[in-house]
Amino acid sequence: MKRALLGVLAVLASLWVAAAHAGALVDVAVVNRANGQRMPTWAHHGRLYVAGTPGEKYSVLVTNRTSERVLTVVSVDGINVITGETAAPGQSGYVLDPLGSVDINGWRKNMSEVAAFVFTALPDSYAARTDRPDNVGVIGVAVFREHRPARPRPPAIQQPSPFSGLGSRGDEARESASDAAGKPATPSAEAPMRAEPKLEEKLGTGHGEREASGVRWTQFKRAGESPNELLSVYYDSRANLMARGIIRTPLRAEPSPFPGFRFTPDPRS
Repeated sequence: MKRALLGVLAVLASLWVAAAHAGALVDVAVVNRANGQRMPTWAHHGRLYVAGTPGEKYSVLVTNRTSERVLTVVSVDGINVITGETAAPGQSGYVLDPLGSVDINGWRKNMSEVAAFVFTALPDSYAARTDRPDNVGVIGVAVFREHRPARPRPPAIQQPSPFSGLGSRGDEARESASDAAGKPATPSAEAPMRAEPKLEEKLGTGHGEREASGVRWTQFKRAGESPNELLSVYYDSRANLMARGIIRTPLRAEPSPFPGFRFTPDPRS
């Protein structure tokens, strides 16, 4: 049974108006700490993106949608936000109470402090400064349900069968169906690669100033080794997201043939 952190939470839900990523078990949002608002998201090819600004502090808000405790292992730029290890789902994470939330402000330094998440140029990111720049630009959450001891089943009662003489033909049919279900699907051809436009320097997450953030250890046994849910939110500068076609440039207003159109005004008195 691994230990996990249980966050001390602040009630700020009324300030946030849109979830970045709504999963079956948890919601994940990236919050601009300057105004307490959830950052807008853009969907592109099945992924969600947010646009960051260098120097801007942010947090990762994770909300439990279930009536049971869940464990959330959180990574930023491919690094576990609690331990600093190259992220893997089996590592330490934050335990959320039923319908509870945790607002993760930074890289955990001890039980009472974090180093703030701050958008910064890639060379100054925490990942690059620890020689792990390959996965800069993504926030991940692996969600685990809690293990529940199985309840003993009552003994089965043999029921009379209306077709007790079912013979080998039924068995053959089941085997035939099983064989058909076990056939692997034919892999489809990969789509051709498209060259991306030239981009400016990629945005990363820096190791900001120390801030107070209290947590405590708790016990949590996972229901299984594999996560029950994996969520990701990608980020980069607005300029890069626009260059990649993820954020569309606002359309220019078209000229009007009747710019003076309005209802009849009252005469001067």
